[in-house]
Amino acid sequence: MLKEILVNVREEETRVAVMEDKVVVEIYIERSLNQRLVGNIYKGKVENVLPGMQAAFVDIGLEKNAFLFVEDALPPRSSGEEAGTSDSQPGITDVLKEGQEILVQIAKEPIGTKGARVTTHITLPGRYLVLMPTVDYIGISRRIEDEKERERLREAVEKVKPAKMGLIVRTIAEGLTEEDFQQDVSLLTKLWRKIQNRAYHGPVPNLIHKDLELVQRTLRDIFTEDVDRLIIDSRYEYEKVMDLMELTSPELKGRVLLYEKENLFEKHGVEEEIEKVLKPKVWLKCGGYIVIDQTEALTAIDVNTGKYVGSTNLSDTVFKTNIEAAVEIARQLRLRNIGGIIIIDFIDMHEEEHQTAVLDQLEEEIKKDKTKTNILGLTQLGLVEMTRKKVRQGLEYVLLKNCPYCEGKGKVLSEETIGIRAKNEILKLAQHTSAEAILAEVHPSVASLLIGSGGANLRDIEAKTRKHILIRGCEHYHQEVINIRALHSQSEIEAIGVPVRPGQILEVKVEEPHATNIYDGIGRVNGFIVDIEAAHSLIGEIVPVEITKVYRTYCKAKLVEVHK
Repeated sequence: MLKEILVNVREEETRVAVMEDKVVVEIYIERSLNQRLVGNIYKGKVENVLPGMQAAFVDIGLEKNAFLFVEDALPPRSSGEEAGTSDSQPGITDVLKEGQEILVQIAKEPIGTKGARVTTHITLPGRYLVLMPTVDYIGISRRIEDEKERERLREAVEKVKPAKMGLIVRTIAEGLTEEDFQQDVSLLTKLWRKIQNRAYHGPVPNLIHKDLELVQRTLRDIFTEDVDRLIIDSRYEYEKVMDLMELTSPELKGRVLLYEKENLFEKHGVEEEIEKVLKPKVWLKCGGYIVIDQTEALTAIDVNTGKYVGSTNLSDTVFKTNIEAAVEIARQLRLRNIGGIIIIDFIDMHEEEHQTAVLDQLEEEIKKDKTKTNILGLTQLGLVEMTRKKVRQGLEYVLLKNCPYCEGKGKVLSEETIGIRAKNEILKLAQHTSAEAILAEVHPSVASLLIGSGGANLRDIEAKTRKHILIRGCEHYHQEVINIRALHSQSEIEAIGVPVRPGQILEVKVEEPHATNIYDGIGRVNGFIVDIEAAHSLIGEIVPVEITKVYRTYCKAKLVEVHK
């Protein structure tokens, strides 16, 4: 499998794309205003201790206080210490007091309304090892499965492990020796001493240690022996990368390439992939599709046959769609960095052999994912339940924000719904005002419904209210906005009611084609509809017109020639 890493460096942001066989599988984006917080170490102060939740809130200087569970606050047990019973475990009030100063590390990013989750169990990742300065322990990556190799690595690490500290061997360290680990241990222990010194002398709250930036983290965590090449489009960052690789992994320097031509992400199709990530629907090569719906509680993924009709029978069509969907779902989880509870609704399969094959395919693809993922199997309803560790914010949180109009619903009220609301507000106001006229200002699409064909709906409202009703379509209004008020003076009624007169020459923008007359175009003057004869080919242009006839709800106009 060809594996590549693309690094796109721009003034506002740095982006990294991981590609497998020319297909984008992971995207990381870091912006100067929205930098990653996981791994940062803070000196904080305990604000609230909550015995009912066995947790505490810690002020670390961010917008929201961090959340600390009791298990993340308890001193970690050493490898030789046996776990006690749950009854003997100290509570949060035994460990923390309000006002207490504490050193914590961010374990999960603040997401949505939730603050960051922190822990007192500090970890400092290096190239091959992770130092745990607060616990006496040795761990080996679960991805290293050979028992002899695990035991050999454990013995090598025992010789370099600092006293009363812990080390975890990373997957990349498979096959390395004691000498390879020594440099990592030396660098990490020096870093821990610096952190302790800053924490002792620094104020509260205070950022004590900031994790590496995206490019450096990529070199540390992703750029391993199985990567064929790393391409970077910034000479400045390229030189920094080469200097760092000289110190850490000189054998990989030859795989780092500088690219200074056109847009690196566009050339490899990453820009297009980022655009697709923002959409809930993902098409499969067979013609089927999946729909990804992310909520705060969980992510639901639905599989559909779409345009794929198969060639043999329904069972085979469903099976092939589900198999392809399983591959794509695993990729989308990595690509969008979806974490938490995930529910997949595959198309119903009646054959147990097909169900097993689809689950096996999903598990095989999930193995490529470095983030801890568990597939729990099929429920009684035929849904696949799984979990994926949620550490950093997904691309959706980085690239999007909630719509200020729909407030995150993802939908707006229909024209019909707003039209009914506007009509009800007109009827309500008519009962409480002595004014002879009422003005309703709404979006043009809502205005056309209120007026109705030939003004029928407007006449009906006027008959019910016994008042003069003026409907103004305002192009700049959001579709859900309704502005209704009473008009008391005759001059105000005349000015608003008909803002044009026959014979008047105006410049009007042709906004859209006429709904029923394909040769005409529609423009507006202060929301008043102008039907422009023979303007169907001038959509988007501003043209001079002469008003020919004026009616209650619209006027007719013709194009006029401008003599130069």
